Amino acid sequence: MIELLVAALMLGGSAFALVAAIGVWRLPDAMMRMHASSKAGTLGGSMLFLAVAFGLGDFGTAVRAVAGIAFLLLTAPVASHLIGRATYLLDVPLHPAQTRDDLAGRYDLKSRTCRPPDTRGREKP
Repeated sequence: MIELLVAALMLGGSAFALVAAIGVWRLPDAMMRMHASSKAGTLGGSMLFLAVAFGLGDFGTAVRAVAGIAFLLLTAPVASHLIGRATYLLDVPLHPAQTRDDLAGRYDLKSRTCRPPDTRGREKP
């Protein structure tokens, strides 16, 4: 039964890693690429770590695998946030389909601050 679980985790992790790689290669702009690499890459890597932990069945390996998963879960969101912020601040062009810009006119580059959205005149949800 463990062999089937390991095989399923390895296949699933490899599939998610492949989807992440294809997304980074094929998606049209930096924001979409960042999303593909952070979400699918983290899930794929975590599944592969779990496959190694279950496959070897050693306590030390399992602890290292859990530490690797924790590292991925802690660093991928931070890295993707910083990549997204850098692309926004550097005015990297977005795909034309992305028409919504929630930070337009609110972010001050000199002071590195963002004003809260203007909610006057809008209904609250």
